[in-house]
Amino acid sequence: MISQLPKWVELGAFCLALIAGCINAIGLLGFEHQSVSHLSGTATLLGTEFINLSFQKIFHLVGILLSFIAGACIAGFLLHGSTLKLGRHYDTVLFIECIFLCAASSLLISGSFYGHFLASAACGLQNALATTYSGAIIRTTHVTGIFTDLGIMLGSFFKGQSLDKRKAKLFLLIIFGFILGGTSGALLYTKLSFRALFIPGAICLLMAMTYRVYARNQSDSVGLKQ
Repeated sequence: MISQLPKWVELGAFCLALIAGCINAIGLLGFEHQSVSHLSGTATLLGTEFINLSFQKIFHLVGILLSFIAGACIAGFLLHGSTLKLGRHYDTVLFIECIFLCAASSLLISGSFYGHFLASAACGLQNALATTYSGAIIRTTHVTGIFTDLGIMLGSFFKGQSLDKRKAKLFLLIIFGFILGGTSGALLYTKLSFRALFIPGAICLLMAMTYRVYARNQSDSVGLKQ
């Protein structure tokens, strides 16, 4: 059940969705109007480019797809499992995401499209950060699945079944965070261009530091009780 999820999940999911929405807005405005936080559109564009046989564009799109997978692979290697549990290396994953976003910003400022690959890897890393636990599918870099799950919940509720309020709250927080992140990303891009990626990178760093302190304090509290 979703009730088994730790209390820090809601805040973390909101912040991660905010980061992803911000990155995606910057991508849509600046990366050749290319989204990087999810792959459906990218995979579709790749399919269309096989008709045009634009090899540079095909290389670009394949690079984005593979970079996303590489980021998810790094998270899978570090986290060892699909359950949310305090004490795992979420701070390390967030720190790596910060590095990727800052490096992506630097490359894009210099005119290198390889920055797109690092931005995509950062999103893949984040999307694998929280997966499936207690019947809740948590994806923070896109909201299609979240809207679908929310619709299913409402349909069941109208049918007479009880509504899992905490699960609905979690989904609404992710949706709101992603939209707010999109607004923030658009505003930041108009002011900072590709330097705007340093902002979500800084948020990742702040989250990593906060999580490490919180996990250490919780561990110390358990040790004292024992």
